[in-house]
Amino acid sequence: MATVDKVLNWLWSHLDERQRKVIEGRFGVGENDESMTLAELGEKYGITRERVRQIESGALSILREKAKAHDDFSEFVENGKRILKNSGGVILRERFLDGHRKVFSDIGGSHVDLLVEMHGGFNFHHEDDEFHPFYFYDKESLNNARGFINDWEKLLKSEREEILLSPKYHIHFKAFVRKSGVNPNHAENYVLISKKFHTNSYGDSGLAEWPEIKPVTVRDYIYLILKKEEKPMHFIDIAELINEKNAAKRAVGATVHNELIKDRRFVLVGRGIYGLAENGYRPGTAKEVIQRILDENGPMRTREIISAVQKERFFKPNTVLVNLQNKKYFSRQPDGTYLIRSK
Repeated sequence: MATVDKVLNWLWSHLDERQRKVIEGRFGVGENDESMTLAELGEKYGITRERVRQIESGALSILREKAKAHDDFSEFVENGKRILKNSGGVILRERFLDGHRKVFSDIGGSHVDLLVEMHGGFNFHHEDDEFHPFYFYDKESLNNARGFINDWEKLLKSEREEILLSPKYHIHFKAFVRKSGVNPNHAENYVLISKKFHTNSYGDSGLAEWPEIKPVTVRDYIYLILKKEEKPMHFIDIAELINEKNAAKRAVGATVHNELIKDRRFVLVGRGIYGLAENGYRPGTAKEVIQRILDENGPMRTREIISAVQKERFFKPNTVLVNLQNKKYFSRQPDGTYLIRSK
């Protein structure tokens, strides 16, 4: 198996020490794994950033010319072409690196960046607000990817409710790819380079702008967790689950409780326990819940009332019984059923 060290050691022999140090520093392939700016290298060597740029430019020109004669570098170029061809002309930086590891056992991301720069035939798109860092073959490949991404985004927006109601992202995606006539492998790579799409900690995919898919605020996380767990939860447990699902955003119980109180989507169903209103939980005291149930169902026996109450609230049976004894609001009939007392 070819090695990057073998290629680089041969290439370094064509540069003087200053040129080699500048290239190593700029691409992070030397002793320091982190790449350095022109200004940082200028300060390190006591020269201007413009002089560093000139040294870099001259060194790269030498490397581009000399690299053509090295068989292992030629293998890198041919392998890169195969990777991009099989990927539809665009591929995430990490995937491009993984593809080269099958040929170069010691290759790293910085090595790929340097070798690509020396070749000049592949293009690199830096990370920005719209894309993750990726490589692409030419403008046509890039335009194909952009067009697919935009069309898929439009379809997702039109099918948002269905996709969020029951996770059907992958079903829609397969159908869209089939209809568009795009190679499925190419389509997957197109989507992966875009930041418009996201998969949450529960495995649901969709548009990153949807809070159910990519929650940003604590309130977003609360909603997602209660929706996916499909049961009421104590605010402390919700906070712990937020921290488990997203280590980058720490949540404390007090903050979670405060958000639960302020949002009508969340209903208090027990001491510190909240459920989603969309799941049938409705606010109210024990008395109010009993009144509503009797109003909707008519006369009911004690066990029936307790069962109906506990389907939506975490009240103890004794709490229900105590409230039923309040003759100001409820009356017990001879057959043992209860009614709302008429005013």
